Parts: sequence; C-alpha cells; structure tokens
Amino acid sequence: MRAKPTPLGAQALPAGLVVRSLQDLKLVQKRLAQQRAEAEALAVARREAEVKRQQANRLFELAVGPVTRLHPPNKVLLNNDPPPPIPVQHQLDEQRVLLESISDDFDVSSLLDTDDALSFRRPGISVEVTRKLRRGEWSIQSQLDLHGLRTDEAREALGQYIREAHKLGLRCVRVVHGKGLGSPGKSPVLKGRVQSWLVQKNDVLAFVQARPAEGGAGALVVLLRPSPGGH
Repeated sequence: MRAKPTPLGAQALPAGLVVRSLQDLKLVQKRLAQQRAEAEALAVARREAEVKRQQANRLFELAVGPVTRLHPPNKVLLNNDPPPPIPVQHQLDEQRVLLESISDDFDVSSLLDTDDALSFRRPGISVEVTRKLRRGEWSIQSQLDLHGLRTDEAREALGQYIREAHKLGLRCVRVVHGKGLGSPGKSPVLKGRVQSWLVQKNDVLAFVQARPAEGGAGALVVLLRPSPGGH
C-alpha cells in the first residue's frame, strides 16, 4: 500500500518536494542537514571576519599608541584688509624720469642738421625720415602747446608729454614753442631750449620745423620711437 504525503512537523520542506515514502523522508532530512551546515558555516565565517577586523584595529592602536583629541586652537580669524599693492611700475617710471632728466646746459648745436630748419635725427635714422616729416607724410597724432609757460614749467611739461605720448604708442606729435614775438627783444626764448630738450629724450628719433600751415618756425614735428606696447 502506497503511503500518503506526510508533513514533517515544524520543519519546512524544500519547495516543490512532497514526501510520499520513507526514502523521500530521508532525502528531505539530508537536504535540511546540508542547509543547516551551510548556514552554520556562513555564520562562522562572519564571526571570524569580525574577529580579524577587531584584531587589525587593535594592532593599529598598539602601533600608534594612545591617541588624544586635539583641542581647537584659541585663535580668532579676522578678515583683515590685504596690504596695499606696491606701485612697482610707478616707481620704475619715476626712476626712468630721473635718468632721463633734461638739462638747460646741453649744447645741441653740433647735433642739428645745418639746413634752413635745423632738423635733428639720431644716428641710424636716414635723411629720408626727416624729408618725410617735412612733407607731412606722418600724420600728427597729438600736440603740446608751450605758450605762456616759464622755462622750468615748459621743460617739465615737455618731458612729461613725450614720456606719456611714447607710453601711449604715439609716433608723430607736434610741439608748439612759439616764434617769440611776445618776448623781450622779439627773440624765440623757447625754440632753442625745446630743441635741446628733445635731443636729450631717448624716445625722440627725429624732429623738423613744422610746415607753414602747421605752425612754421613756431613749432616742431617730432617722430617718436615705437613703444613696446604700441602699434
């Protein structure tokens, strides 16, 4: 007679397995024993891993020694204003001005071309440059008028003007010194001085007397050296 399916009490059967005989019952017991063994093995592995982790932490503590938490420093962080920048470029400009200071005692007569207008060109500058200046082939980009200034005021104004014009990248400027008609003796006081001052400025490459429509004998057309930042 074939036995009816029998439950195993409190023990759960593997899914889909029905006990129909004693042989089936033994098979179920075997599978349940395997499951219990696997669960115990997994639990043992987890306990061993935890023990190893704790031992590793203990080894680190033994190697480092006692650890004391650092107390926060008794400091107050203030948002102080940064120190003012050092005007290095301004200082360099001032030193350059001192090095290029112009003198009233400089004799320029030997440096001027002995033509009708007494033009000037530095060594290495061709005669064609002054010819082009006379013909107006260089466009005048700026002008300085020294009328009404004393000699010391005119000297300072001219030095500053040439320095700033060169820094701005200007190449051709006009300096009006006047014909001296209002001076005692009707002689041009500033004309010779301006020529002497311009010769002493390293930024000046050449100058010529202006054309009649641009001031004639009362003005000079000046060619400046190209500046590093100019065009």
